[in-house]
Amino acid sequence: MTRARSLSGRAALAVLAVVLAQASLVGLASAQLAPPPPTPVPPDGSLSPFPHALDTPTASTAAPDLSAPSAVLADLDSGQVLFEKDARSPQPIASLTKIMTALLVLEQSDPSDVVTVPEDAVIPEDDRPGISALGLEVGERIGVEDLLYALLLQSANDAAVALADHVSGSESRFVKRMNIRAAELGMRGTRFRSPNGLDDRGYSTASDLMTLTRVAMSTRGFPDIVSTEFHSIPAPGGGERDIQNRDVMLWLYPGATGVKTGYTSSAGYCVVATAERAGRRLVAVVLGAPSDAFSDAAALLEHGFTAFTQHLFVREGEPTGVISLNGGSVPVEAGADLSALVPTARLGDVRQQVIVDPTAAYPPAPGERVASLMVSLPGLSVGRVPLVVSSVPPPPVIGDEPWWERAASAIAGAVDAAVSAIGG
Repeated sequence: MTRARSLSGRAALAVLAVVLAQASLVGLASAQLAPPPPTPVPPDGSLSPFPHALDTPTASTAAPDLSAPSAVLADLDSGQVLFEKDARSPQPIASLTKIMTALLVLEQSDPSDVVTVPEDAVIPEDDRPGISALGLEVGERIGVEDLLYALLLQSANDAAVALADHVSGSESRFVKRMNIRAAELGMRGTRFRSPNGLDDRGYSTASDLMTLTRVAMSTRGFPDIVSTEFHSIPAPGGGERDIQNRDVMLWLYPGATGVKTGYTSSAGYCVVATAERAGRRLVAVVLGAPSDAFSDAAALLEHGFTAFTQHLFVREGEPTGVISLNGGSVPVEAGADLSALVPTARLGDVRQQVIVDPTAAYPPAPGERVASLMVSLPGLSVGRVPLVVSSVPPPPVIGDEPWWERAASAIAGAVDAAVSAIGG
């Protein structure tokens, strides 16, 4: 009989508890989590079939093999990229467009505002099959907050137009503002054509969407909405319209916190997914998956949580040696903390390089930035931190005698040196 079989019932339960606790840190198999319930169907909601399981690889330091042609994984707080696959290639993004729509609405209106639904926001009932819609009616009065829930959970296309009209007066003016905001964020590979992405003419990149999501997740109200599983919205004739989040990660991936799904035949299956474990927050963007973007996102997040270690390379104020400037040398110290995620298996390959500012003049002032410390791995830039002057050697001491005495002494010294040279 093996030792495992000889354990008492109480000991066996204790072992099981430990195993489950460890599993929760590296990602539970989808079979251990309850699948999401069926999505409400029209007229109470919008048809959206959910997968009931994720094809998530076991914890591994190896980069995941993705089905999607474009993806990126990054630290949500710092923006440090941990993995990318053709992340700067423009792709159609379908309803991921609504992340920018929500950001602008939160930045330029108040969730307590009330919207009177305009005619252009209403999707005729005959056109609704196959199109996600809340079922807004002309003249209906509905709160901005409820429209944001419909936009981000149910991916309601009519809610996107109603919000755009509310913020900018028209859909076209709102789209112009979307592109201005994208330019402000440095999203060079992005062009929006509508507030909902239904037309499929807009495009972005995985890298740009990571940038956008970082800003959105730092905007008040957005994280609370995208992490919500269910929400009820009053209907015009009474009763409630119950909506459910389409982000299956909230049910099937431990630590998932949102953000948005998307699909059209042109864009394929897309998702922006965020998750948090032990204080570490990650974001994964998957574009153009042929069938299941959720499993690709789960594989990316699992890789980020298990294959990387948060490492403090240098602390602010820590002495980092002496550097030479044109005219002299000065001791320097780190001007800030430098902490980054590093592949656990490659910690021994870390390289540090001091880069001196060629314009730094001697003597510099204490606290002046005169160089940078760059930390890298082969093929991967980890980050850099400024090096500042910790102290400067004092100038030579000059005597108290008057200047003419110092000048006479210098001349006498020069004459004596000349006479000695002549005399041999």
